[in-house]
Amino acid sequence: MKYMLLTYSPRDFDFQNFSTDRPEWVGEMIAFMHQLNEDLQASGELVAAEGLADPAETRTVRLVGDEAVTTDGPYAETKEVLAGFWIVEVPHLERAAEIAARVVRFVRQAIEIRPIGEAPSV
Repeated sequence: MKYMLLTYSPRDFDFQNFSTDRPEWVGEMIAFMHQLNEDLQASGELVAAEGLADPAETRTVRLVGDEAVTTDGPYAETKEVLAGFWIVEVPHLERAAEIAARVVRFVRQAIEIRPIGEAPSV
């Protein structure tokens, strides 16, 4: 089964410069993410992983009446923004949760686990 593990960041995080109140954490975070990706690749569980660009570069397309309208940014009401994701292929949800727990212990932010649905055969 494939799962998407979604990681979030505070909305005010500077994605372009990775600025935080703990600059040493950025190096630790990058090393952690590289090691996690290497471990998941070695175990054959990693399908894809990406960090996302600054939310300022995000656009949202909504249907307004019959017209598709593009607006700047993600949902304005959010306190957190999607920062990155992993897609893993593992035998069961418990394994996906183990991987997410490894991340959450480091980043101290919630990790969302979403099963990836499979299209029905036609």
